[in-house]
Amino acid sequence: MTLRDAKPSDLAAITAIYGASVEAETASWETLPPDEAEMGRRLGQITAGGYPYLVAAEGEAVLGFAYAGPFRLRAAYDWSVEDSIYVAKDARGRGVGTALLGALVERCEARGFRQMLAVLGEAEGGSRKLHAACGFTEAGRIKDFGWKLGAWRDLLLMQRSLGPGGATPPEELTRP
Repeated sequence: MTLRDAKPSDLAAITAIYGASVEAETASWETLPPDEAEMGRRLGQITAGGYPYLVAAEGEAVLGFAYAGPFRLRAAYDWSVEDSIYVAKDARGRGVGTALLGALVERCEARGFRQMLAVLGEAEGGSRKLHAACGFTEAGRIKDFGWKLGAWRDLLLMQRSLGPGGATPPEELTRP
């Protein structure tokens, strides 16, 4: 398995992995899978903003993807990011998610970000376990916040400090 920056030729696989999650799982609260053009727009928006967007691959096969983006668009949040991570169903349990999230954390730390937030729609599932194993702690839970797959879902917030976290004032962010 190799980890690398996502590229446009990965979009079909990224779209398929994400679409399968949208249709059958609660990791994303979208209810209609976006098409490849929309996923391409999102990839471009993330990378143009200087945020990392990674894929895990075996040869040409994309096993999963992860990216960090802005938490909110206010200046005070510039040093905080929100992560997203999706692993193909047949690649789960092989360390793909752990490798992607670890690399994402490293990239964000190298660019000067100080906090990473995970906004999880599956409050008790694999995403929670993955984030906890990678040093995230529960920062809050919002009960019955979204309706998906026939049930109300809790929204779980998990947080991880990056680099010195909140111990020192921020410095200039390193953008590509």
